Amino acid sequence: MKFTLNTKIIKSDNNNEINNAIILFHGYGGSGEDISLVTLNWKRFLPNTVFLCPDGHETCKINKSGFQWFDLNKDEPEYILEQSIIAEKIINRYIAEVKDVYKLNNSQICLSGFSQGCMISINVGLTSNKSFNCIVGFSGKIINKENLSKRIISKTKTFLLHGDMDSVVPSSNLLDAKDFFIRNKIEVETKMIKNCDHHIPIEASSAALNYIKKNFKI
Repeated sequence: MKFTLNTKIIKSDNNNEINNAIILFHGYGGSGEDISLVTLNWKRFLPNTVFLCPDGHETCKINKSGFQWFDLNKDEPEYILEQSIIAEKIINRYIAEVKDVYKLNNSQICLSGFSQGCMISINVGLTSNKSFNCIVGFSGKIINKENLSKRIISKTKTFLLHGDMDSVVPSSNLLDAKDFFIRNKIEVETKMIKNCDHHIPIEASSAALNYIKKNFKI
């Protein structure tokens, strides 16, 4: 089946039975190929998991070789929110396709993402009719707290990681997001990575893997 979004798919080298899926959403100007590098460390420990790394539905306005989940050319909160909700609808259709192809339900799916991909993972994960297994977000933030708080349906447990030296998405957003989750009674764990800027270091990747293994009951 051809998915709605162009997708890099990574499976176990042994072609094991698929019991779980991790959908990885790249950052602004990135691609599924970029974010798939995280799976090099993960797939050895998750033999029954398929990794799906889709490209954003739009070509990035500032990097024509990359993609975006929503446009950032206008620094206007309402415009960004509007664009992100368009992305949510496309991603929800994509997730429905993934569930159909691999015969999975939400409880068998982890949503993960970096930066803009983390932001969209949070929105999709908390507004779904049924909770996902978990959300794992790197270097992101909540796009619009007021809007999201009105649309929360599920209580998907979440792990957020952030570099303390991030100059693209400041680390204060981690504490802000943690407060949001707690106020809305959603289980959340956080980890601040020391001496880390806007990327996913091995320490963050390993901590995320351990969290996913625990929730997938590996």
